Amino acid sequence: MPRIPVVAVLLMLAFLSPATGFAASPPQAAPSSISLGTVDFPSSCTPAAQKTVEQGVALLHSFQYQQVEQAFTQASEQDPRCAIAYWGKAMGLYHQLWDFPTEATLHDGLQDVQQGKKLAQGTDRERAYLAAAAAFYQNNPKLSHVERRRAYSQAMARLHAKFPNDDEGAAFYALSLVALAEEGDKEMSNRKQAIAILQPLFHKHPDNPGMAHYLIHATDTPQLASQGLEAARAYAKIAPASSHALHMPSHIFVRLGLWQECINSNLAAAADAIRAHLADPGYEFHAMDFLDYAYLQSGQDSKARALVEELKSVPGASGEEIADHQAVTAARNALESHQWKQAAELPIPKVKLLWQDNTYFARVVGAARRGDVAGARQDLDKLKEIIVARNAHNKEMGYAGHAGDAIDQIEAETWLAFAEGKSDAALKSVEIAVKREKEEGVGYDRPPALEMQADMLLELKRPAEALAAYKAALRDSPRRFNSLYGAARAAELAGNAAEAREYYATLVQSCEPGADRAELQTAKNYLAQHQQAAE
Repeated sequence: MPRIPVVAVLLMLAFLSPATGFAASPPQAAPSSISLGTVDFPSSCTPAAQKTVEQGVALLHSFQYQQVEQAFTQASEQDPRCAIAYWGKAMGLYHQLWDFPTEATLHDGLQDVQQGKKLAQGTDRERAYLAAAAAFYQNNPKLSHVERRRAYSQAMARLHAKFPNDDEGAAFYALSLVALAEEGDKEMSNRKQAIAILQPLFHKHPDNPGMAHYLIHATDTPQLASQGLEAARAYAKIAPASSHALHMPSHIFVRLGLWQECINSNLAAAADAIRAHLADPGYEFHAMDFLDYAYLQSGQDSKARALVEELKSVPGASGEEIADHQAVTAARNALESHQWKQAAELPIPKVKLLWQDNTYFARVVGAARRGDVAGARQDLDKLKEIIVARNAHNKEMGYAGHAGDAIDQIEAETWLAFAEGKSDAALKSVEIAVKREKEEGVGYDRPPALEMQADMLLELKRPAEALAAYKAALRDSPRRFNSLYGAARAAELAGNAAEAREYYATLVQSCEPGADRAELQTAKNYLAQHQQAAE
């Protein structure tokens, strides 16, 4: 397949983007690329190469990594002495918040950095960027992932101190702090430091994609999400030609329970990924993953079920990738909709062992909640086998992991104990999962541990305690369907009609008119009955 020049790719994306609902408008400053936002990244390269460098930086800010490689390769061809182009190629290989480079990729990145450093042309600032990349790619196989990230971040801190007026450098430094936070390295302090850098930059440069994008990532926790809402609502408009920019705001929308905004964001991102013919199907898979979760939380179960079939049409995806994402989505759908029989009987996907964990987890929980102790125990044994293999794989890949059993194993064992009638042991076990989840964060593949704890308490006819647990779950995961419904039921059973009405009303407001989840009708009936009683 012939290589498509980056300018042609950008033009294609720009013309396709209006269907997302964001029309491209002329930026206020010199554009770095069409519909990708505006950056200010001076270099000593020729004017033609400089324009392409800025396109590359705009793409880098939006994690469009394949196009990053195209842009910086083109810049190096336009100006063979453009040292910063080799920095850009190297940074395009470092997917800071997605995955860690393989040994081969580390080698390629080091070669790019060394090539850039060989060129005599360049400013002190450009050499500082290359030095920061060299700190990450240094030829030292003993360095852990965190140590490489820390070395890079420290080098970016020095660049930021030496060139305080380089706002792009400040943004890249902030991103390095977020990367450390996501590795568990001083998480909250690094996030807060990144936010302190990015908030004023975002307001100073409202058309810059990096400031908005990195601020969303920095605030992507239950405690900080509200600080990223303004950036979330701005980012897609800044860079509508980027599928990732169209999706990224949904990280904040999910944290705040803004389901329709999340749905709109990911419908646009998935469609744009198809139109742009991106070679990496991950952009569309990721958008559809968030779309499924938002459908479930807004009571649109039929749309969530339909999405499993739609995953077959993701262009560029292998059969195994499609099977994996279908299995993850089907497992989530069964658990979130409380279809325990369906969960217990989920077919085992024909994918590598490590990718079967979500299916076996759902099977354990489904069997346990149906009272099938033997079935749950059998699937738990298989889940444990997968977790051992998963831990070994992660260790081999250089990820440190967490001490103790995996959260999914703890939660699966909890439901088995509950099914066996060992309620005290189950409640102690789920408390461990709650604490671990507070340390490691709440994911979207399984219900929150706090919600599981509340479900157990409600089944044990302890509604007041269940209500307190549901409230705690809703603080971390606002407007989740099952937590709202559970809180309403718990309040109702505890004799607190006012709170029951409040939670039922919030549930109804959170769902779209076409929502078809059965429990939604229960909520509407309760509200109607109490309205009649009040009249």
